[in-house]
Amino acid sequence: MRADRLVATLLLMQNRGQVTAAEVADELEVSVATARRDLEALSTAGVPVYSQPGRGGGWSLVGGARTDLSGLSASEAQALFLLVGPSAAVSSEVKGALRKLVRALPQTFRAEAEAAADATMIDPTAWGEPHDERPAVVEMLQSAVVRRRKVALTYENAARHRSERVVDPWGLVDKDGSWYLIAGTDRGRRTFRVDRIVEASVTDRQADRPDDFALAEAWDEVVGRMEERRSATWSTVLVERRFLPILRDHFGRHCHDDGEAEDGRVRVRLAAPTPLDIARNLAGWGTQVEVLEPRDVQAALGRIGAELAGRYGGAESAG
Repeated sequence: MRADRLVATLLLMQNRGQVTAAEVADELEVSVATARRDLEALSTAGVPVYSQPGRGGGWSLVGGARTDLSGLSASEAQALFLLVGPSAAVSSEVKGALRKLVRALPQTFRAEAEAAADATMIDPTAWGEPHDERPAVVEMLQSAVVRRRKVALTYENAARHRSERVVDPWGLVDKDGSWYLIAGTDRGRRTFRVDRIVEASVTDRQADRPDDFALAEAWDEVVGRMEERRSATWSTVLVERRFLPILRDHFGRHCHDDGEAEDGRVRVRLAAPTPLDIARNLAGWGTQVEVLEPRDVQAALGRIGAELAGRYGGAESAG
């Protein structure tokens, strides 16, 4: 995981004082190009890392070698913890490294560094197609979470209805490239899809956040409710094993391998909100996928096939 490497690279620089990209690559068992990108990422994020070109040069921390992070400013510490903090939810190694880094920070801004580490988490399991571009508003929202400032939003829901609201930002979640904001509102805790935020501005008003709020626990509750809705219908299908990765890509965690059937194909359990949702995903497979049950999915596929045949059935003879 890249965040592991960034933390390890920083600690390596502290221990050695100066490193080359080749030394980092050898120590962390990555390519020299990857090591160089990681070093540049630390520098870009605001961590005081600089390179010295030429013979005997390398990468160093501003101020020379040291074994703690006392030379970091508050803003630099926040930048580092925003960079590596999200992976703590899925990596015990990063979590341990962050604890060590917090203890090394000056007492005056440990709290803000910890807030930065807790501002964002990563959920690597997809709900659908991944998104490559990070929304521009994410950085603003991260800052609002860390600084405990209310945010004014213009939000567009699934029905494309827009509303104006002021929220208390509690944390951000990156779910395989899809970003979500968990926030407090006058109606209690709510979850907002960041790509539906039309406009956002950070106010000067202090945000309220429950003392016992834990981002990972709150997100588990959100995922639990979503999974209930997204897995209301289950279907069993037969498919050649070579197609199983494609089904997993389409259905994510709602695709379960139930073992090999007598004819050599694999039996797969798929889930979606409705029978029609499953049928729409499978219609393009034709006879490469055989639906064993339920009858509702079979019927939905039959209707789709009849509609297509009615519209395009004469196209071949006409051509």
